[in-house]
Order: sequence, then structure tokens, then C-alpha cells
Amino acid sequence: MIRVLIVDDQTIVRAGFAALLAAQPDIDVVGQCGDGREAVRLAETHRPDVVLMDIRMPKMDGIEATRRILADPAGASARVLVLTTFDVDEYVYEALSAGASGFLLKDSTADDLVAAVRVVARGDALLAPQVTGRLIREFARQRRDRPKPVPALATLTARETEVLQLIAGGLSNAEIAARLVVSEHTVKTHVARVFTKLGLRDRAQAVVLAYESGLVTPGGAAP
Repeated sequence: MIRVLIVDDQTIVRAGFAALLAAQPDIDVVGQCGDGREAVRLAETHRPDVVLMDIRMPKMDGIEATRRILADPAGASARVLVLTTFDVDEYVYEALSAGASGFLLKDSTADDLVAAVRVVARGDALLAPQVTGRLIREFARQRRDRPKPVPALATLTARETEVLQLIAGGLSNAEIAARLVVSEHTVKTHVARVFTKLGLRDRAQAVVLAYESGLVTPGGAAP
């Protein structure tokens, strides 16, 4: 059962998401609230698997709430799925840097929302399909002139580095396997090792690290 916490300052939005998700046989809505401060408290109490997190809220915004939830050892295993009204919201970049596993537009279909919760719960990253390309390009553009050193990158093998670059390019495990002419099982092993060596939670964090470190630059995400 996937335990979900819904955080949004609009009561009607929370109620709609809760009704939709609670109707799914594999999802349990364990809590709802309207501000980031309460979200941090409820996350500590209920230990959700997925937090649907609005960004712009009173008392504490979704970015700070995400940072605090994921910094707490009790909530470190949670996955945060950011909800936004805008397809390229400047705050989305900050949310991903804070540890969010992806974002979804609030006007996405009911099926997309349910699928997103399941994708994030199993540890995969989720970026709204209609804006992924623009998001990554803009994310890269903002950071390409000020790369952040990541010493742990030196611990990766050449193949693991290549896999990280392909992940940052948005390729799935199956697509990476086809590109490298190896089995998907082999790719999963490489991905697991990359995450372990770099202390990454999921693919969204891998994308952030690859761009912030300068390992990947615009136009060079998928060599």
C-alpha cells in the first residue's frame, strides 16, 4: 500500500486529490494539510511514501518543507512529487535541488496523477512529459557557468559515468540498455552503483547532480 500525504493550500484541490487517490486499491491517503510547516509535522507522524507538495503556501513554502522532510532521517525514504500550476515554474528547479523526485502540473489528468504517485513511490523520477525538455534545458542554462564540484564523481567507473550522463539525458533503463548494447539488468546494476556511490535517492537527483557538477551541459546530456 502506498501511503500518501497531500499538501496544498487550496481546500478544494486537496479534497479532489484525496478522493481520487483514496479510490485506488493500492493507495492510502494518510493525511492532508494546507501549509509547509504542518506538512513537516504530518510527515514525521505518518511516515508517508509519497508527499504531493504544492510550492506556494503560507507559513512555509513547499521547497523548504521538502528540504526539511527529506533531511529528517524519519522521512528520508519519502518521495516528494511537486505540484505546480505553471509548466516551467522557477521554483521547480529549487524543489528538485531540495530533493523532490519530480513535478506534475495541477491540470494533469486523473490517470496521470495516479500514475505519477505510483512511479515516484517505486523510486523513479517523474517530470511532466510536456515540459521535461524545456525544464532540463533551463536547469542546465542556469547552472552551466557555475558548476559545483562533486568529488564523488571520481569514484565512478567510465561506464558508470556514461550511464549517469544518459540518465541526465532523460533515457530510461531500457533506452540506456539499447544505447550501450547491454542487458537491462546490467543497466540496473550500474544505476544502483551510481546512486550508492553518489548518495542519490533517485533519477531526479541524478539529473540535478549531473548538471550542477558540469558533467552534462546543454546539448550534451545524451552522448
